[in-house]
Amino acid sequence: MAAEWSAVLLTCRQGHGGVAALQRELEVRRLRGGLGPRPPALLLAVEDPWARLGSGGATLNALLVAAEHLSARAGCTVVTADVLKDARILILHMGRDFSFDDCGRAFTCLPAEEPGAAAEALVCNLDSLLGTMTHRLCVGSPPGVWVCSTDMLLTVPSTPGINWDGFQGVRVIEVPGSPAYARNHGVYLTNEQGLVRDIIYKGTEAQIQQCAGPDGTVPLVCGIVFFSSDAAEQLLATHVIPPLDACTYMGLDSGAPPIQLSLFFDIVLCMAGGMTEEGFVKSGGDVSVRSARSVLWTALRGFPLSVACIPNASYDYMTSSASDHIRSLTHLPSSAGHLHFCKTAHSHVDQPCLLEDGSSVTNCLLEGAVQLAAGSVIQHCHLQGPLVIGSGCLLSGLDVGSSAALRGCPLRDVVLQGHHVRLRDLPCRVFTLTGRLDDWQSPVEKATYLNMPWAEFFQRTGVREGDLWDAETPRRSRCLLSARLFPVLHAREALGLQDVLWLLGLAMVPTEQLARWRTAWRMSWQELLPCLDTEAELGARQALFFLQGQHKVRRVLLGRQDSSLLPLARSAVHEGYHKAMLDTLDEVASMAGDAGIAARALACIAEVLGCMAQGEGGLRSGPAANREWASAFGRLESGDIAGGVQELAAERQKWMSRPALLVELPPLGHWVQAVCPARLDLSGGWSDTPPITYEHGGAVVDVAVLVDGCRPVGARVRRIAQPELRLVTLSGTPQGKVVADLVCGELEHLQDYCQPHAPGALLKAAFICTQIVQFPSQTPLHDQLMENFGGGFEVHTWSKLPHGSGLGTSSILAGAVMASLYRAAGKAASTESLIHAVLHLEQRLTTGGGWQDQVGGLIPGIKIGRSKAQLPLRVEVEQISVPDGFTQTLNDHLLLVYTGKTRLARNLLQDVVRNWYARLPSIVQNADALVSNAEECAQALRQGDLMLLGRCLECYWQQKKCMAPGCEPLAVGRMMDALRPHAHGQCLAGAGGGGFLYILTKAPRQKEALQQILANTEGLGNFSIHSIEVDTGGFSVEVLGCDTKDSAHPGGDRAV
Repeated sequence: MAAEWSAVLLTCRQGHGGVAALQRELEVRRLRGGLGPRPPALLLAVEDPWARLGSGGATLNALLVAAEHLSARAGCTVVTADVLKDARILILHMGRDFSFDDCGRAFTCLPAEEPGAAAEALVCNLDSLLGTMTHRLCVGSPPGVWVCSTDMLLTVPSTPGINWDGFQGVRVIEVPGSPAYARNHGVYLTNEQGLVRDIIYKGTEAQIQQCAGPDGTVPLVCGIVFFSSDAAEQLLATHVIPPLDACTYMGLDSGAPPIQLSLFFDIVLCMAGGMTEEGFVKSGGDVSVRSARSVLWTALRGFPLSVACIPNASYDYMTSSASDHIRSLTHLPSSAGHLHFCKTAHSHVDQPCLLEDGSSVTNCLLEGAVQLAAGSVIQHCHLQGPLVIGSGCLLSGLDVGSSAALRGCPLRDVVLQGHHVRLRDLPCRVFTLTGRLDDWQSPVEKATYLNMPWAEFFQRTGVREGDLWDAETPRRSRCLLSARLFPVLHAREALGLQDVLWLLGLAMVPTEQLARWRTAWRMSWQELLPCLDTEAELGARQALFFLQGQHKVRRVLLGRQDSSLLPLARSAVHEGYHKAMLDTLDEVASMAGDAGIAARALACIAEVLGCMAQGEGGLRSGPAANREWASAFGRLESGDIAGGVQELAAERQKWMSRPALLVELPPLGHWVQAVCPARLDLSGGWSDTPPITYEHGGAVVDVAVLVDGCRPVGARVRRIAQPELRLVTLSGTPQGKVVADLVCGELEHLQDYCQPHAPGALLKAAFICTQIVQFPSQTPLHDQLMENFGGGFEVHTWSKLPHGSGLGTSSILAGAVMASLYRAAGKAASTESLIHAVLHLEQRLTTGGGWQDQVGGLIPGIKIGRSKAQLPLRVEVEQISVPDGFTQTLNDHLLLVYTGKTRLARNLLQDVVRNWYARLPSIVQNADALVSNAEECAQALRQGDLMLLGRCLECYWQQKKCMAPGCEPLAVGRMMDALRPHAHGQCLAGAGGGGFLYILTKAPRQKEALQQILANTEGLGNFSIHSIEVDTGGFSVEVLGCDTKDSAHPGGDRAV
């Protein structure tokens, strides 16, 4: 069993950046299956609204964010606590900085592997806790909110034995520990009913003993709390009450003074039975905290606070002691639930015999002779021997270039780390060196550096106190944390690991080394912490993981090991390293010199490609019969394995642009159906039209939209036994009436494909542009179809939108037809190639037109397409990231009005092209303005600014009228005048002249109001109002079954 989360949130401190990287980490874990068999729909990395918010404030802010998102998903326009009633929410706090991992305690890697995992990956403390919470601790709990710190290593038995019968209120989790351990931690004082009376932190021996049970253990606070739905609702309600509003982004944005709150001592403690209101509130420190405690007491005091004891569980807080950290990574439990702890985890080690028992290597590539003593740890390093690492060491983040500096440098009891640092926009690498026994915050007189008294360090190296601390720095503040020891930049020379290793003082320090160190710009660890680049560090770890993974591929295949590479293949696909994986497999298959090894490598390639398809289909199951693959297979059969593999790889590349289309040829009679959204052009239209787009350059902001809740444009194709092309147009839906029906049995029936008004011209052009049919050709159509496909094709198309709608119907329909044809013919086409293919088709069809329609309808969501002034034309599309909830805001404020007027866009297009070729100054200036307005529109969307977006729409409509004078019929002008007081902005879709008008309303959900306004406006004719919403899924292509009801052709006209 597993807990089924409604939402999982990971909070992180403000100012460290990397929120986007943490969000990606959560998404990758969803793909891996690390969040249970039914992963949550809502997965968020949430940055604290200020740096010292505290665990209590972070909990309240995260709870608000979760409620906002769940409310939006429930269709609400305001936050409602009702969404908490049946929700199961997990909030994980990353907490404070960690001296031994730049990504914090949550992403500290454990020396562990998951043998049964579907995807192979590094195991972080976050993964261990997610597994514990999802599969053990939270199973069977009622709806509510779990809050979990990530600053501890926690193991829990498979059946924790928590009884939830009759539960209400709030529950804390305790783990039994020794009184000695409790001296530096918190313990619960409980009564006989299992209710908490007090929380004692770093108590006296007598206080701790009164908490002890019959077995002598004490209930340790382990950082996990569960709030029932009712309690969570009451806690959420406090976020609008000062001073607790300052715990949330809303309060701080409104100017509330910041406040710091503890989860346990400011929120949970108020429910402890031994507390009195006066004692609780008065012990709150400053006035704002006392006021906050008073609000919390009123809101939460009525809830019982119970404790759940987890026997046989273990808890280990991750302290700032290097000795403790090294011990936690080398004194390994035999197992912890689903994890398998091991000396060498996710690493390639050339000589594993040189790793002593009691050492630990995780995510490393150790080449050559690298000797590691017991009690030492290496993580995230690529090193080349010969190297000797003594006991008591932690090495992390060292790249292969560091190896030379380490050779001949005896290391013992030191922590040596390489860091990714960003100084504003300047990325750089910084190395730090400390001793295992050093304390970060002890004053210099009582402390050590590199395990020796500071005085001895100064004597050995020639470093002076004045080099490390300013003269005005108080003596009590002079400590290792604030010492400017670590070189960051040098005006003349590149810095490296050698610039900190000399601080060991192992030999007489050269004068030039000390001088070089003094002239470098140095920073203290305290100064470096805010500059650590979480995103770069996570990326470097990922790259190293897959680099050692490539070595594993070679090791397993060439060594004929019985290890599955499928979990590694899945991870490579999830995290974008599939190309490196495929290249390595190609290399092994080519160089093995053994047919058996080559065959297994090729089978692994198929597995990678299957993973890339993500359940939508893989490569065709039997490509050997396809002529495009025949040459490569012929070389393999002849014994030329290297040449065959090389040719297979080259051919494979052509098929990989969209794995969803890399599926086996659909059976005869099975429909391949593509359905597409419409598109709204929000700015920039006309700049995408040839020749403007390749002579001037273009930019268009488009939105894929559902009209009245559905994708209005579609096509379906199936192979048929007869060697002919059946072209059927339907009214409105796949089940609609047949409007036009044509059969092409000869090539000459296709010759009018370039006449737009000829029957079936678009479909004929699609067959030619997809090269399913070669035209012109000496080979008859009958022979072409039989030789290549064993029969012909039947195509059905439909659109719920009227002709000339301005919503990109014809271009999007062309995309749907071509996507279906490609798939039905066993060909591959990426979305990018479809965009260009439709542009090519429209030029062949002689309708002209630009690329924005197919960009808008074939790519989901909100985006900006750009093309540079060049040939060949290339359209690049950028998805526009909008603020949370803004997509729903757009849905609420956008409406579509059918004007009842039909436009003739082709006539408009001809005039615009003529004017452009004439280089009329107004047209050239307007082309510049179209592009700049598109960029401003994209910025308005990124900011979630409806008013600015409305101004961009109004500006865009004026630009359209400049580009094509006369595109605003009188009736449309009257309609726009009537709607203007109620709109931020409005514009006719597409080229103008009629079709649909879209309006961005000032108030949400105004369909009925606008209907009444237009009904009372004279001279408008037959208008209608339609709802639209952003389509974030995009067009879909799927293989349907064989429809026996319409397998017989309906008996259409034959082309003559």
